[in-house]
Amino acid sequence: MKLLAGNSNVPLVKAIADYLEMPVTDASVRRFADEEVFVEIHENVRGEDVFVIQSTAYPANDNLMELLICIDALRRSSAKRITAVLPYFGYARQDRKPGPRTPISAKLVANLITTAGANRVLSMDLHAGQIQGFFDIPTDNLYAAPVMSADILARFGGRNLMVVSPDVGGVVRARALAKRLDNAPLAIVDKRRERPGESEVMNIIGDVTGRFCILIDDIVDSAGTLCNAAAALKAAGAEGVVAYCSHGVLSGGAVARVDGSVLEELVVTDSIGVPQDVLDAKKIRLLTIAPLFAEAIRRIADETSVSSLFD
Repeated sequence: MKLLAGNSNVPLVKAIADYLEMPVTDASVRRFADEEVFVEIHENVRGEDVFVIQSTAYPANDNLMELLICIDALRRSSAKRITAVLPYFGYARQDRKPGPRTPISAKLVANLITTAGANRVLSMDLHAGQIQGFFDIPTDNLYAAPVMSADILARFGGRNLMVVSPDVGGVVRARALAKRLDNAPLAIVDKRRERPGESEVMNIIGDVTGRFCILIDDIVDSAGTLCNAAAALKAAGAEGVVAYCSHGVLSGGAVARVDGSVLEELVVTDSIGVPQDVLDAKKIRLLTIAPLFAEAIRRIADETSVSSLFD
């Protein structure tokens, strides 16, 4: 087994390698003067089970090309099996046609990864579980819920907890987390989105009075939805609000928006490389998913059950 790192999230790859007590494969992933990506692997990978770890977050297109070229380099180097490990799968929000004459970009990206030569895909908290069906190769979708629930119980276990979904579409995710939190009650924020990146909270479904609310979502991008939901929950009588999100995209003014909101804390995983402004933020905390991915990688290499990680 070998681990190959792209440039998108080197600290996560090193943490996974440390957990597995193995080195990261010696390789160069660099650019020519015109920004073309060039990959050179400095070790023999013939007959090896290779895991390419690369989140396709900002800059999404550059990181995607790095992933594809890494896969092609491994295929042409006679690697036995190539697993594309995408802690964050970019383009996942484009998983359907929202209107006429629009693409389904998530399917296109799945085709690109498969055509490049990947034999398997490993990701976490896909925006829609059905994206697994976009791939014609085996796909494992991990869940951050066990890591999040352990952290919530350790920090807020004595509070009067209530899990809140920031929209109707996230109810299944919220219910799964609530089940892990000793069957905590569930509330839903009814939201109307007028245009991409903007949301208007309408009302709260469920009684949050005196409750310590845990907002749960898969992606936090502009953070407008979370901040609006937190304000609505406080106005409805919530004792306090914290948010847990699997993927901290945090684009534009998201960090400043979170720091200026009524949220007590926003917890994101390190599935995406963390810029300095996020590390410096007063209300944002990181939760590592390196052990989760390391265990999944070990089990795939050993041909044992991955799903038992979540039992």
